[in-house]
Amino acid sequence: LKRPVKFVADRLESFTSDIHAREHHIKGRIAATKQGEILAFEIDDTTGIGPYSMFPRTSGIEGNQVVNLTGGPYKHKAYRAKLNVVFLNKTPTCQYRGVGHPVACAVTEGLVDLAAAKLGMDPLEMRKRNVMPDDGYPATGASGIKLEVLSHEACLRKIETLMDYPALLAEQAMLRAQGIYRGIGFATLIELTNPGAAFYGVGGARISAQDGATARLEPSGAVTVMVSVGEQGQGTEAIFSQITADAVGVPMSQVRIVTGDTQTTPYGGGTWASRGAGIGGEAVLQAGLALRSNILKVAQAILSRDANTLTLSKGNVVDAGTGEALLPFAELGRVAYFRPDTLPAGFTPELMVTRHYAQRDYPFIFTNGVQASYVEVDDETGFVKLLKHWAVEDCGRVINPMLVDEQIRGAIVQGIGGALFEECLYDAAGLLINGSMADYLVPMAGEMPDITIAHIETPTRSSLLGAKGAGEAGTAGAPGAVVNAINDALRPLSAQVWSQPVTPEKILRALGHI
Repeated sequence: LKRPVKFVADRLESFTSDIHAREHHIKGRIAATKQGEILAFEIDDTTGIGPYSMFPRTSGIEGNQVVNLTGGPYKHKAYRAKLNVVFLNKTPTCQYRGVGHPVACAVTEGLVDLAAAKLGMDPLEMRKRNVMPDDGYPATGASGIKLEVLSHEACLRKIETLMDYPALLAEQAMLRAQGIYRGIGFATLIELTNPGAAFYGVGGARISAQDGATARLEPSGAVTVMVSVGEQGQGTEAIFSQITADAVGVPMSQVRIVTGDTQTTPYGGGTWASRGAGIGGEAVLQAGLALRSNILKVAQAILSRDANTLTLSKGNVVDAGTGEALLPFAELGRVAYFRPDTLPAGFTPELMVTRHYAQRDYPFIFTNGVQASYVEVDDETGFVKLLKHWAVEDCGRVINPMLVDEQIRGAIVQGIGGALFEECLYDAAGLLINGSMADYLVPMAGEMPDITIAHIETPTRSSLLGAKGAGEAGTAGAPGAVVNAINDALRPLSAQVWSQPVTPEKILRALGHI
């Protein structure tokens, strides 16, 4: 045809044509002293990637993430991992929300629970004794990951209070005496965010690790910001509006955000790897501060006053001492754009600025947190009822708490899907047999437990904004917490299930009922 061809898959076709993820068969071991000190982790991961690797990101990255992140929250020094990447007659696999994190977290936290049970130690206490100390950063994990500043100890303390752990244990014991089997599961986690160029650029992939923002004061007094990060429903435009409003000194209602079109916005990497707020947001902040400085210079010229005696607030130039409004942005814009002849000779207003930001201090900036799940398992049907879920998240500076909390809730539900429902099933010929929404199970509103979220804020020092990513930690921790809770419920019945999704059939087989 000698022309571009566009293929658009419908929902049925996309089940086979779009990438799959998370096919891993892992053998893991943990070493610990009798006093509960974790000494080492060891894993052997075999992951299937389909018939070929996806370019340019490669299908091996998920397995690579698993071996890098296993054991990540803990201070052990010994670690051994083996990764086998194999080709299969299935749909190709590639990056999917939380790439490798849910697998690494579930394996790590399952091993920690097994060790705690073997030692007769409370699983929360086991974690308290072994997580990296909050005053021990920067640090290097046993797998070689570089950690800037985290807060595992503070997160564990907070979740213990948040869930009223002693009361929950008492309720669990009382109900077990009545033949009702409830379980409590924990998952301590790390999430890589704000990636630097080492993630893709060093390997030759043309995927930008930097982002840019252009901020412009309009003649009306409004501010337009053009950003290379895209809005995909995660709330990017809202947080960029907040950052701009604070940086410039203008109401959010007078801020317009333009995202994602790099033919008109500055060039950048867009939305991936939980980087929108941490990298794009920092570019917006720097552009906003630069525009603020330029507005003050114009105000100094118009008002014949030292810029140090002026500040900006609510779309006005105001007296820094008294707060008296001296000059609306609209009037400043009118003079700067339409009557520059009234300004001092040699002075040219510059009310449009561009700033770029690339995170270069670490390969990644890690987020951390802990999740807990409370479930009830019916020992006759194998049915799992999700009763309650808690998450304590440290994603650095929280810009918009509501948006962050809803991202975490959505990610937790997505993680619950992997733990209990979602699975791509193939027949012996390699044909997908549940490739429709009628056959592929996902959690819906009825499966969502009540989710309580709290925060610890440890800003990253790699940027002025201090924001880390938050988009994938919920998905990373939820499967491990849910599976550990199920196995805690099954422990009095001498049964365990270590294969996801944990279906009623698998539970009944573990109990010996089928």
